[in-house]
Amino acid sequence: MATSAVSELDIQEYRAEAKFQRVSPQKARLVLDLIKGLPVEQALNVIMFTKKGVAPLVEKVLRSALQNANYLADERGLDLDVDKLYVKTAIANEGPRLKRIRPAPMGRAFRYQRRMAHISISVAELAEEAEKVVKAPARVAKTGPSKRQSA
Repeated sequence: MATSAVSELDIQEYRAEAKFQRVSPQKARLVLDLIKGLPVEQALNVIMFTKKGVAPLVEKVLRSALQNANYLADERGLDLDVDKLYVKTAIANEGPRLKRIRPAPMGRAFRYQRRMAHISISVAELAEEAEKVVKAPARVAKTGPSKRQSA
């Protein structure tokens, strides 16, 4: 148990943020959920072919996190394998809202809100233990006699 806690502490995490982005957090989460847990190269490919309007922004943040990983690894003298990096977390938090007014019939006004998001992506290096894990073969469920049998 203690060895797994030590290996969790050894894994370096690199992150990038884009704050006050003019997109609703709900729309940003649609793209971020596609790339969570994927290797960085595969995540970039997924974003490249995503037709959502927020996809270029998410790609920019992911590339920034990748550059942060390269820069900090060089600064600290760490041996970082970029091919082993994966998207550890990808979240879109809600930022401040802009309150606006839209004209309504008969001289009235309706209020609406323009939402902002804080997008944060962190990448980490895949541990060697996780690479060596092999899936066990799936067991076939036993089928017994059904309760409704005609006699």
